[in-house]
Amino acid sequence: MKPAYNLIVILGPTASGKTRLGAKLAALWDSEIISADSRQVYRGMDIGTGKDLADYEVDGRVVPFHMIDIIDPREEFSVYDYQQLFYRCFAGIRSRGIIPVLVGGSGMYIESVLLGYRMPRAPVNRGLRRELEQKSPQELIDILKGLKPVLHNVSDLADRSRILRAIEIAAAPRQDEDDSGAPEIRAGVFGILWEREKLKARIADRLRSRLDEGLIEEVQRLRAKGLSWERLEAFGLEYRYVSRFLKGEINRGELVSTLETRIFQFAKRQMTWFRRMEKRGILINWVRGDDEKALHILAGSI
Repeated sequence: MKPAYNLIVILGPTASGKTRLGAKLAALWDSEIISADSRQVYRGMDIGTGKDLADYEVDGRVVPFHMIDIIDPREEFSVYDYQQLFYRCFAGIRSRGIIPVLVGGSGMYIESVLLGYRMPRAPVNRGLRRELEQKSPQELIDILKGLKPVLHNVSDLADRSRILRAIEIAAAPRQDEDDSGAPEIRAGVFGILWEREKLKARIADRLRSRLDEGLIEEVQRLRAKGLSWERLEAFGLEYRYVSRFLKGEINRGELVSTLETRIFQFAKRQMTWFRRMEKRGILINWVRGDDEKALHILAGSI
């Protein structure tokens, strides 16, 4: 008889404590973690992406983790890239007789492996990007809608670089996609849930900690290494607003207050995505973020 699960998923909104809980469970089961975070793949982006590598140390032992610090921030990384790397990583861990723990909050990345998205490879198209270089944001959105009338991730329409990437993918020549590399996934999915005000407080506390740990200095280092302001802004809220602070467009008080608001709004969008996943047939067992005992009990069915 096959085991009930061959993959455990710990998901939740930002600041919900996914990494810490996932690492504790992985340590308990002598398992390994596969990250499902769209930004933690980039090297040198530690504080703003919340890698929290210290959380992987449990009772004096570092839990092995994968899909973190694997590419340079100048490089492009797509859902297709994530899915293919996940398949290889998953196969390697399973070959050692281990049930991996997938931990993250990037709903599209998680969904791409749980639902087995079939996607063509779409490399960066420099010629297309040159053609689109002078287009306004609205013109780019119109082009994208012409190529792909139904858009699932409309939040990315506020980010020029992501619109360009979406056009690139939508315009890529369609081939007969080969999904033979997709493994059979039998996932037990557990979600971390916090009351609204508690999550807001956690977001605010974490933001202040990251600023104290050197978030602004991290963005300065990335800028000194040659990353453009546009590229930095494409990496999400922390990098976007710290960049604006460094350019003198906002003061420190505005930086903190704006980020608190925007990050909480982002957390709500993550929850909307997870609810959408449930509607698509993915069963998520929700547990309060402050109830670790309940998470252990739920996971006991492995």
